Amino acid sequence: MLDNNLKAQLQAYLERLQRPVELVASLDASKGAAELKELLLEIKELSDKITIVENNDLPVRKPSFLITNPGADTGVRFAGVPLGHEFTSLVLALLQVGGHPSKESAELLEQVRNIDVPLNFETYYSLSCHNCPDVVQALNLMAVLNPKITHTAIDGGLFQKEVEEREIMGVPTVFVNGERFGQGRMELAEIVAKVDTGAAAREAEKISAKQAFDVLIVGGGPAGAAAAIYAARKGIRTGIAADRIGGQMLDTVDIENFISVSKTEGPKLSAAMENHVRDYEVDIMGQQLAARLIPATEEGGLIEVQTESGASLKARTVILSTGARWRNMNVPGEEQYRTKGVTYCPHCDGPLFKGKDVAVIGGGNSGIEAAIDLAGLVKHVTVLEFAGELKADAVLQKKLATLPNVTVILNAQTTEVNGDGKKVTGLIYKDRSTDAIKTVALEGIFVQIGLLPNTEWLKGTVDMTRFGEIEINAKGETNLPGVFAAGDCTNVPFKQIIIAAGAGATAALSAFDFMIRH
Repeated sequence: MLDNNLKAQLQAYLERLQRPVELVASLDASKGAAELKELLLEIKELSDKITIVENNDLPVRKPSFLITNPGADTGVRFAGVPLGHEFTSLVLALLQVGGHPSKESAELLEQVRNIDVPLNFETYYSLSCHNCPDVVQALNLMAVLNPKITHTAIDGGLFQKEVEEREIMGVPTVFVNGERFGQGRMELAEIVAKVDTGAAAREAEKISAKQAFDVLIVGGGPAGAAAAIYAARKGIRTGIAADRIGGQMLDTVDIENFISVSKTEGPKLSAAMENHVRDYEVDIMGQQLAARLIPATEEGGLIEVQTESGASLKARTVILSTGARWRNMNVPGEEQYRTKGVTYCPHCDGPLFKGKDVAVIGGGNSGIEAAIDLAGLVKHVTVLEFAGELKADAVLQKKLATLPNVTVILNAQTTEVNGDGKKVTGLIYKDRSTDAIKTVALEGIFVQIGLLPNTEWLKGTVDMTRFGEIEINAKGETNLPGVFAAGDCTNVPFKQIIIAAGAGATAALSAFDFMIRH
């Protein structure tokens, strides 16, 4: 099941085990159980600290296995065969149960240990989901650290009946104590903040007590990361306030146009950028959404940024790098059926629609790439494009034309999402060439119609275009002294990772130059 190269890598990791690890397998007669047993046996052969116990009488999902220590119960369980993107989650769980320390901050780890309520987490994932491992790994770590916490990571493709019964139409989806907890990418700090209700207020108070920064960067995507590195290398006091480090890159699968890196994945590039930032003395403040910008009242005065958590940060200069997000259709039913058939990530959620009819909204590169990927999973894909022609690259259109289970509808304006109250049942669109109203029956809608800048909180402060993009000059300057901007939240003509990173560097150098001159 594991090739020789993967076995060699895993064996090297397992040498870090500090105490024995026991894998308690609960199996049935299914094909999945046979595959799981094969995987566990291969893992056992790679370390003398690993043993396997088979107990098929436990009242748990089958096939599944518990990762624990002999005579103990850590509460870390995988239901399914954790390969694909989840193989890393498996390796980390083995190491952490085996005593290898986590790289998370000591303060956050202690916060997890101090949680004093029983929490039984369940996470549904798909093997192709690049967002799922972060959630699975965070919850596994919580279960390792705190005996009152358990976590089961469930392969939605293998436990399809559960997925349908619990009306799961997007991954990762997390339940706690039987109730829905959240969906989509979540980091450990975010999960802990939701569980520990006083954490946000305590963190806001701590942040507000920080002394003023020379450069405060708002946003943690490629523009923010590059700005932080360039600013910190100047030896000035640098901080980043961001909801999450990595930004939209975390939701990007394959990246093949970042110069010097032939091919990588968004989460990997995000992690590499964060590690690079942490090589310098940069104060990273995560889980912080900006709410208000207050310009300096006098020359040489401090600029203030207030966050939704109630924190207040001050700085001599500010770089706005808040990025962008997926654009919504803004039609009736879209919000009601979000995560109930309306989704924005074909790579993550595509496997949940196996054998079903779906639609892709948008005929640009992202839309056609989504349609091509989905065609190999679902029964039929209908692509709806507003314009009279597809905007995707010719090579993608050529590939699309070879797929027998894809239909393209041009001049189609989606006007409504239909559902039965629980999930999507179809959509309504207007044929713009005839004004005829038509209905398509389907169970999933993948929205791929571009981006919106995350700048609503800045209205009335910096100058913006009619599209909500911050207006900047060649130096990244806004209309406000000491306030700069970079990346997808600005009016740069092309939204690309490498362009955002370059713009972040420009903004940081401009901010340094501003401080020298003022």
